[in-house]
Amino acid sequence: MRRLEQRTQALKERAWQLKARVQMLKEQLVGGGVGAQALISHSNEMGSSFRLIKLSYSLDGTQVFARSDDTAQNLYKTKSFDIFAGPISPGSHVISIVATYRGHGYGVFEYLTKYTFNAKGNQTFTAGEGKISKVDCKGHEKGGPTTPLEKRPAVTCAITQVTPEKPVAPTPATTPTAPPPAATTPAATTPGK
Repeated sequence: MRRLEQRTQALKERAWQLKARVQMLKEQLVGGGVGAQALISHSNEMGSSFRLIKLSYSLDGTQVFARSDDTAQNLYKTKSFDIFAGPISPGSHVISIVATYRGHGYGVFEYLTKYTFNAKGNQTFTAGEGKISKVDCKGHEKGGPTTPLEKRPAVTCAITQVTPEKPVAPTPATTPTAPPPAATTPAATTPGK
C-alpha cells in the first residue's frame, strides 16, 4: 500500500511539473522574443533536530514541485533537489516555498517528534531576455542556541543571472605539416662523369 502511495505521489508531482512547463511554454509563445530560462534548486542544510517531511515550490502561483514523506524516513536524507529547469517569460517572477519539518530527538528530547515546524519564503526575481536566472534556495537554521526551536527553520534564496555561452564555431581540422625542406644549393655537376 505504501509503495502504491509513493508511486501515486510521484505521478502527481510529474503531472504538476508538466502542467507548469506547459504554462511556461505558453507564456513564452505569447510573449514572443528569445525568452529567458530559470534553474531553481533547493538544498537541505537543516541540523539533526529537524527532518524534512514536506517541500513545495510555486512559481508565479503555479505549483512546480511537491514532495512529501509523512514518516520522515527518506525525504530528509536527500540533500539537494532540482526544482525547475526550463523556459520562462522575461520579466518579474515570484517563487513561493513551504518546507515542513518534524522534530527529531533521542532520550529526553524524544518529545520533539510530536512537533512540526514550517519555514515559508517568497523570493522575487527578474528574468532577463536571453539570460538564465539561477535561483539557489536552501532550508537552514537561523539564530543560535538561545533561539526558540520554532523560530529556527528558515528558507533563503540567492539569485544570479548568467548569460548562456554561445557555441564555439568549430575550427577547421588541420593536418600536421612537414617542416619546410632545408634550403640546399645545387651541387655542380660535371658532364661525362
